Amino acid sequence: MHNIGIEVRQLRYAVLTADSQSFARAAATLGMKQSTLSRKVKDMEIRLGIKLFERTTRGAEVTENGKVFIEQARRIVTDLDNLQITARNVSYGLQGRLAVGYCSSLMSGNLKLAFSDYLSRFPEVQFDGIEGGPEKIVHGLQSQTMDVGVVPIGLGEDGLLSKPLWSERLFAVLLGDSDLLSKERIYWQDLRREVFVVSSNGLGPILGNLISARLTEQGFRPAVIYQDTSQESVLSMIAAKRFISIATEASQGVPWQDLHFREINDPSGPARLEYALYWREDNENPALKHFFKLIEERYPG
Repeated sequence: MHNIGIEVRQLRYAVLTADSQSFARAAATLGMKQSTLSRKVKDMEIRLGIKLFERTTRGAEVTENGKVFIEQARRIVTDLDNLQITARNVSYGLQGRLAVGYCSSLMSGNLKLAFSDYLSRFPEVQFDGIEGGPEKIVHGLQSQTMDVGVVPIGLGEDGLLSKPLWSERLFAVLLGDSDLLSKERIYWQDLRREVFVVSSNGLGPILGNLISARLTEQGFRPAVIYQDTSQESVLSMIAAKRFISIATEASQGVPWQDLHFREINDPSGPARLEYALYWREDNENPALKHFFKLIEERYPG
């Protein structure tokens, strides 16, 4: 078979000319002279033995024969571009992959903003968000299946470095007929007779431990029910039953019908959950360095 020797860049020239319907506009986009572009396309037409464009005073119109060729060329160019992106993502270069473990709600708040920021700034990085409780995240960091964890402060694991991030206010999640809604301020002690339901996943165990730590007294332990479901499903259960729950401000990203979020107070001010970033000291992933830089800009300190 005769080799007609068409180059990929010539295919790009033809596709761009067809899209622009003008050699002049296509040449301007490519940063080359119109006469050079026209000549290169003409050379390809001669090699192919078909006319791709009708050259008119209005510009360049694709011929009937040219339409089939242009669509095939577009497919080839797109496939090649996708291959290049895939190759860049696979190679652990400046792009690479970032696996972030988290146990907070992604409905709104700081974590959602940080993730959105990273995804828009580094679109070619393969970004994997992995939700789980603290134990799962520690195991992921130690086994290097996760690069970094965003969890409430308190992971005292050897070999992990940490950086304080942000804090989120804590809310009691109540039904509309709760007597607690008549209070001007809700303190932890006001909640001691309530039955709490929390998720056994993600942030749930941390919130459960926090309830126990704040409300356990001599001869008294708070009633905490753990459900093997998501935080969002827990909030749905409250609307259907007689429980209350605890949530961070990030859980208010969407309106919850029949539910009221009321801030919980410590004697010194609003009750808060402090978050930190955790990672292995020996992690050299370039994509992680970009994440640190973004966090440093957004949350200096």
